[in-house]
Amino acid sequence: MAHLKGKKAPAQLVEDEEYQLRYERVAGIDIAKAKADVCTRLPPREGGVRRRSRVEEVPATVPEVTALAGRLLEDGVELVVMESTSDYWRLWFYVLEAAGLRVQLVSSSQVRQLKGRPKTDRLDAQWIARLAEMGLLRPSFVPPAEIRELRDWTRARLQLVRDRTAEWQRLEKLLEGALVKVSSVVSALAGNVTARAIVEALIAGERDPRRLADLARGSLRGKRKELAAALEGAAFGPHHARLARMHLDRIDALDRDVAVLDDEVAACLGGIEGGWGIDAAGEPCPDPGADAAVLAAAARLAEIPGVSLHLAMAVIAEAGLDMSRFPSAAHLVSWAGLAPSARQSGSRSRKPGKGKGNAYLKGYCTQAAVGTAKTDTFLGERLRRLSRRIGGARAQCAVGRSILIIVWHLLKDPSARFADLGAGWHDRKTDRDKKIRNHLRQLRAMGVDVNISDPQPRPAA
Repeated sequence: MAHLKGKKAPAQLVEDEEYQLRYERVAGIDIAKAKADVCTRLPPREGGVRRRSRVEEVPATVPEVTALAGRLLEDGVELVVMESTSDYWRLWFYVLEAAGLRVQLVSSSQVRQLKGRPKTDRLDAQWIARLAEMGLLRPSFVPPAEIRELRDWTRARLQLVRDRTAEWQRLEKLLEGALVKVSSVVSALAGNVTARAIVEALIAGERDPRRLADLARGSLRGKRKELAAALEGAAFGPHHARLARMHLDRIDALDRDVAVLDDEVAACLGGIEGGWGIDAAGEPCPDPGADAAVLAAAARLAEIPGVSLHLAMAVIAEAGLDMSRFPSAAHLVSWAGLAPSARQSGSRSRKPGKGKGNAYLKGYCTQAAVGTAKTDTFLGERLRRLSRRIGGARAQCAVGRSILIIVWHLLKDPSARFADLGAGWHDRKTDRDKKIRNHLRQLRAMGVDVNISDPQPRPAA
């Protein structure tokens, strides 16, 4: 601590952020499932000194919330703030927003009642209103209605894909219990033509390992001996056949549903003008073609390594198309939970914790990072370099953060296009002399004395 005594941090002028304002007329809403307590804070009456608070209980129905919106508009309320309680806030937010009120949703962690004070729904509503009028609450990001619709489609698709994966896992467990070791030869059952043909034949009553192995397709035809050995001694009975049939039928139904949702996602995004491109004639349209002057937003994001077209649409559904909601790429990264939270007190800094953020967007970005692993690109090389140094999981988060920064810039400027720096970017940027000195220092630390010569000609000064 002695080395810190003589140092003094310089004075710094910190400006308030946009949300740090003071409102004369606000309303705070504490939401429950069937009702909500609403506190409206108003200026004092003529000749009065103290501000007024009106607290009322409002049932959670559209007519009652619509009537509340009318009262708030008559009172000239500038801001309505509500706590994000489960999904119950949606009714209040959507109805009040549609009525023309400025509505903000805040995290429950910001409006917690102070310890040692009584806690009721009415007191919570008053506390929210008091915090709101002093500008002490940071609003959560709630996308516009068109992006919310797109988000419903993409999240429904994600859940069905997870359900389909779970069905394949249950089928694999069933086969293991029947001593069918197909998964030992086939890398993955899901979507594998050979595995599906073998399971269908088992259900139909075929038990000969060689005949089952002859159903192999593609590269697995060279592994027919391994397949026959994996199927030898199988105890696949009638009840296994019935259960396997159920799993396959569910998988087929989920495949059809996912295909329908793919079309719905594309149609929904195509109806949002903010995501359109500009064709060669200079006209905006959802599908401007390959010779377009400006590609559609999803197509531009799909140029990023590891990001497919479906993944690009899912990213847009979570982050939206309007990047003015996020003043910088760092704000978007923090909102997604891909930036560590600072934990510093005095001269001590603890290991930064993980941010919660948007779990969907964070998952999409890390999924894209995994997709870059086998690509000969800057992001792929970055993932491999970081994996060797800090481990695979942390490297995926770091590359996912880089991908999200690229997404912010592409959506911020519709005319921007992704340009890969190349897998050798780090080598080109590395100072050659510095690298030589580092290697020499490491060798000398191990007691090795070396003499080097430089056969490469140096550029003239």
